[in-house]
Amino acid sequence: MSTVGVSGTSSFHRISVLNRRCLHASSSVFANPLSITSHPGPPPTPPLPAASQYGERVDRRRHQAELIKRGQDMRTEHMKPGSAMKKRFWKGVGVKTNPDGLYTIYLDDRPVRNPQTRVPLAIPSSKPHLATAIALEWDLLTSAQQALRAHLIPLTSIASRAHDLALQDASTASSKPIPGSMASHQSRTIRDDIIKTLLPYLDTDTLLCWAPPPPNDADPTMMVVPTLRDLQARVAKPIISYLTTSVWPGVELNPSLDNRSIIPIQQPQETRDVIRGWMTGLNSWELVALERAVLAGKSLCVAARLLCEWGESFADVRRALGNGTSQEGQRFGIEEAAQACSLEVMWQTGRWGEVEDTHDVEKEDLRSQFGRAILVASGTSQV
Repeated sequence: MSTVGVSGTSSFHRISVLNRRCLHASSSVFANPLSITSHPGPPPTPPLPAASQYGERVDRRRHQAELIKRGQDMRTEHMKPGSAMKKRFWKGVGVKTNPDGLYTIYLDDRPVRNPQTRVPLAIPSSKPHLATAIALEWDLLTSAQQALRAHLIPLTSIASRAHDLALQDASTASSKPIPGSMASHQSRTIRDDIIKTLLPYLDTDTLLCWAPPPPNDADPTMMVVPTLRDLQARVAKPIISYLTTSVWPGVELNPSLDNRSIIPIQQPQETRDVIRGWMTGLNSWELVALERAVLAGKSLCVAARLLCEWGESFADVRRALGNGTSQEGQRFGIEEAAQACSLEVMWQTGRWGEVEDTHDVEKEDLRSQFGRAILVASGTSQV
């Protein structure tokens, strides 16, 4: 048994060796490793890109820069006459008085003209500050092309609208059209359009839209005291009291939102008729200033309060009420009007924070527009 087992094992070993040797025919050769040698000196420089590849990247970037510059040139040259619009053709800006006693802004010896009627823009003699501010707008321009952008000359745009309205009112009052007026080819007057635009703001007035009161089952620990409604009522009531006693006596101004409804409540028809008649009696400069303030603050009540505080026609009312000072001894100015129109935004941002480049920009823009409205409505004869 043992002999057979040994012979069987040797036979299996020979077969397995033959099978392994069939995988290759070369003899086994061991590798001879070489010794590591170090070379003195600095390390080799890194490989550089091919010259053609580097040049293509530079050419591509140069082409992109040329395309960007070409696009900028096309945007600046879309108005004709081309290169002349890029230059400032005037050296100095000044304010002069015309034979009628009105102020006219001059660019060297060229008067600034109304863009609609093409007649020289005339500022009333009682508004020297407005004329100076308009001249400053033009003095800050660096090219004639900038004069075509209304946001760069906002006071000029507002004064031109008031000038158009003044010419149209004078033409309507006279039997024949005044040269330069727009009444001869318009069935509706500018005054009618302004009043039609401003009167609907009364029903959704920012000053009259109050937050709903907290529910009866609200948790007192979760409530913010004072509530937004309390703050709105505290700011609105003095303004409403002033308007209903000194400006629109006997009218009724009700909060636009009540009973947790999102549908505004329309003001009484008697109130609308009184306010419409009051706007009809305003002069052209005060009506345009009112329009600017209403569109900025979305509040006819706040705009009317601001106009009564600074308008020339309301000097007698201010003197009768103690020069228009409030109970705290301060006049109703830009800051008070801005706070009254943006009280809800201030309350919300006080709790949750401001959005950068949004709330801060809107806040400054609102104040600047109220400032322009005051400058257009005020004058030296208001004291």
